[in-house]
Amino acid sequence: MTTFWSTWICVLTLGSLIGLTWLLVGTRKGETKGSVDQTMGHAFDGIEEYDNPLPQWWFMLFAGTLVFAVGYLILYPGLGNWKGVLPGYEDGWTQTKEWDKEMARADARFGPIFAKFSAMPVEDVAKDPQALKMGGRLFASNCAVCHGSDAKGAYGFPNLADNLWRWGGSAEAIKATIMNGRHAAMPAWGEVLGEDGVKNVAAYVRHDLAKLPLPADSTADVAAGQTAFSATCVACHGPDGHGVEAMGAPNLTQPSGFIYGTSLAQLQQTIRHGRQGQMPAQDVLQGNDKVHLLAAYVYSLSHNADSATPESQAQ
Repeated sequence: MTTFWSTWICVLTLGSLIGLTWLLVGTRKGETKGSVDQTMGHAFDGIEEYDNPLPQWWFMLFAGTLVFAVGYLILYPGLGNWKGVLPGYEDGWTQTKEWDKEMARADARFGPIFAKFSAMPVEDVAKDPQALKMGGRLFASNCAVCHGSDAKGAYGFPNLADNLWRWGGSAEAIKATIMNGRHAAMPAWGEVLGEDGVKNVAAYVRHDLAKLPLPADSTADVAAGQTAFSATCVACHGPDGHGVEAMGAPNLTQPSGFIYGTSLAQLQQTIRHGRQGQMPAQDVLQGNDKVHLLAAYVYSLSHNADSATPESQAQ
């Protein structure tokens, strides 16, 4: 900031404080002591204003705000190029620097704990009560918004507490998913299959693969749907519909894993327009140590029979 603008800000700020102080003290001198029946001489709609002084508490509160303002401007930047006199902020106090100092204190306190768990295999961390408690809190803060506080998912977001995994449920696969994120790409087949083909494939998936009944009024050709599935879908979902973890293709024989719904209309919508689900990468946001704990917590949800529920872990 140039000297001119720094001076300009100082003059405006200090001038305002001096002016407010003069106004507060100056008007106080001419006030009538105590309550009187004298009015100000004007009325509005039959209401008149008495010539009484402001309450003492109001005057003291106003004076207190002025004192606070002076103290704030001494401690913190606020007067042009003035950096403030707070210790540890030689270059001036900022919210970013305060956050950095808080993170440094937290790292000094909790860093050794994170490092200890990070050096352990995820499977072993998943059996440690302290680690699960820490992982549960991380999950509640960063993952529950999509997967739910109970980790059982929501529309468009998979259940993490069962044994159905699109990208693999091993400790390494779970950590890789959290660390690097995933981008599922179910292509739209509407233009390729046509509307009848979409309905037939959806009927085949629901009836033959997921073993769910078709609506009584369905006119779809399941056999034709199987033929179309074999020609267009097996590359990702496999000939038996069990999916391919390397591609993130779900197992179509497990309807509980259909995150976009199991109804015939919902399946048709998925086949017709495709899906583009994305799991954001957490490597930059959380770092390896916290992701390691998160992976252990998620792993424990489906691998530890005696693990606590997500709600209790997050307490």
